[in-house]
Amino acid sequence: STALRFLNTLMMCGYARQDAENLRYSLTLKFMHIGSLVNSQISIRDVARPYLANLAQKCNESVCLAIEQDMEIVYIDVIDGPDGMLKITQRIGKLAPIHSTGIGKLMLLNYDLKQLEHIIETKGLKALTPNTITSKDELLLELEKIKQRGYALDDEECELGARCLSAGIKDYTGEYVAGISVSGPTTRMTMEYIEQIKDVVIETADKISRELSYRS
Repeated sequence: STALRFLNTLMMCGYARQDAENLRYSLTLKFMHIGSLVNSQISIRDVARPYLANLAQKCNESVCLAIEQDMEIVYIDVIDGPDGMLKITQRIGKLAPIHSTGIGKLMLLNYDLKQLEHIIETKGLKALTPNTITSKDELLLELEKIKQRGYALDDEECELGARCLSAGIKDYTGEYVAGISVSGPTTRMTMEYIEQIKDVVIETADKISRELSYRS
């Protein structure tokens, strides 16, 4: 009887409906409006901040949080490493090419081939260093590797002497909405060290994703 009173209240307020044939109850799209209101008040930066601080302490390197904006990557939070080496190149509000950053390549996983071709046609694949990906085929191959291993690398593709490991953050829709990265000089961010820290970086991104209601 209590559940029925709840259902009747939800129906009167437009949040539930009853099928006339099978008498089953279901939620209405009005709940989507509530979800959008909650989502609009959730700041990815605020949610991620404590996780970024913990990750920076564990890895002892610079940690960044970035999102996609107009087919580019924009950094929305940065925690500097011990020597502040990347403070200039990765600062809050700075834009970076989507094809040459670890987080950017993760964002590209949201798109199908036609959309990717549009991004390439619009923004180009400019070479920032000799290691930058500059062809569509090479980019598609790299994206396939990222899908398989669950993380992305910027191997001196944006800046010579700097290497970065990135993992993606998803929301309730299952799409990437942001990414985190651990960056440092190649003398410290060796491939061996990346192998050591990759799991904790992926785990941190997964924890933030769960905070944003993502369920695998």
